[in-house]
Amino acid sequence: MFRHALRAALLAGGLLAGFASAASAETSRLALVIGQSSYRAVTPLPNPANDAKAMAKLLGDSGFEVTTAADLSQRDLNREVGDFAAKIAAKGPDTVALVFYAGHGLQIDGENYLVPVDVDPRREADIPLQAVRLNDVLNTLNSVPSRMRILMLDACRNNPFPSINQNAGRGLALVDTKTGAPGTFLSYSTSPGAEAEDGNGANSPYTTALLQAAREPGVPIEQAFKRVRVAVNKATEGRQTPWDSSSLTEDFRFVVSTDASAANAGPRPTVAKLSVDEWKRSLQGKPIESANEIIVGDGSVEAYEAFVALYTAPPYGPQAREWLDLHNRMAAWNEAVLINTVAAYQGFLDRYPNSDLTPTARKLIERLRNRPVVTPVVAAAPATPPVVPANLAAGPTCPCSQTPPPRKTETPKRVEEKPARKREEDPPKRASRPTRRDPGDDVVVYAPPPPPRTYYAPPPVRVVPPVNLGVSVGGGYGGGGYGRGPSNYPPRRGYGY
Repeated sequence: MFRHALRAALLAGGLLAGFASAASAETSRLALVIGQSSYRAVTPLPNPANDAKAMAKLLGDSGFEVTTAADLSQRDLNREVGDFAAKIAAKGPDTVALVFYAGHGLQIDGENYLVPVDVDPRREADIPLQAVRLNDVLNTLNSVPSRMRILMLDACRNNPFPSINQNAGRGLALVDTKTGAPGTFLSYSTSPGAEAEDGNGANSPYTTALLQAAREPGVPIEQAFKRVRVAVNKATEGRQTPWDSSSLTEDFRFVVSTDASAANAGPRPTVAKLSVDEWKRSLQGKPIESANEIIVGDGSVEAYEAFVALYTAPPYGPQAREWLDLHNRMAAWNEAVLINTVAAYQGFLDRYPNSDLTPTARKLIERLRNRPVVTPVVAAAPATPPVVPANLAAGPTCPCSQTPPPRKTETPKRVEEKPARKREEDPPKRASRPTRRDPGDDVVVYAPPPPPRTYYAPPPVRVVPPVNLGVSVGGGYGGGGYGRGPSNYPPRRGYGY
């Protein structure tokens, strides 16, 4: 009997040593587990607290250093996420970071929010001010180097706030981790746009299935969540099917295997994605129950399209069709939100005119149409000087600004060039030939006047003022009209009238 006890002890010690040696491939594992049950403005949720406790124990047994938090306000929730990111940074880039959240979650205007226990919204606009945006949590975790980031959200329960549940979309909006930083795994307790059940037992259907799948040694995380999808779908009779999105570049297992060939971390095997036709050939001839379990476990659009083309019998046929329609609608909604234009939202309404997202799409269209147009301020380019011909570079380019030459009354011949103006201190010099002074010229000429010359010149022109003279009506500046001559403007009284 003692030998049997010793053998069992050695076997247990060997298993623990194997777990420890396999887990040593990772530098550290950190987990933040949050359970939101005691909501103040709405009916409390009993299961999130139980779900958080069970997940904290599972993760602790799996080698995670677990931080637990419950019934957090908005301020406390933001602080916990920030402190968790600081712990990741302190542990180093080989850290596996995991966040489990159980509680209320909802979407507003295409954005997902985790709901603190102290929210009390009166309108949709209060949620962004009072809740915590899921993208902010993702961005905080992505801001520090880590090996991988795993988020599990048991948060798609029904919207409990009557003031906004008629206009906000159901469930959570789709988030594609492949468009963000690689190394992220995100899991919802149900499909995007659907609602999860709190469950009748001690834990929600999602957490119950996760606790069982994650305890199996050596199961990669993608395989574990395939089992979660199948288990939840069966437990809820098709009403709820979990969903996940992955951009992991390495493999991960909750509980490592003692088999050296199944190391916990390493390159993920490449799995070929089947087309719709390949799925049809794979499902052809299988019983509808077996085929439904296969496509639910796979969770791809191609698998569901092949299934609905082959099977129509209830309940599996209509359930698969409903899942496919919902997924396509949420994918179209995600695309419209990312583009964020009137045309994008209108295109969504053209395809889905009567969905739960119709009020939100119309509201966002009106918001885009009414937002002020901001004209960007562009620095003015330096003025380019006009190109002036060489022969006009020294003078004005506009004919109206040129001074007309004086009338030549003495001779039609061109007069020789005038001598340069002499300074007053220069002594007067006699010109070698007679010079003259043009009208308007102020040059002082020291030469004797020229002898009289006989020539014919046109008679002077006499300017006769017009008969209708403008009359001044008083003294002062601008009195009367606009000067002499005809006026096209009415008379104006002067300031001195």
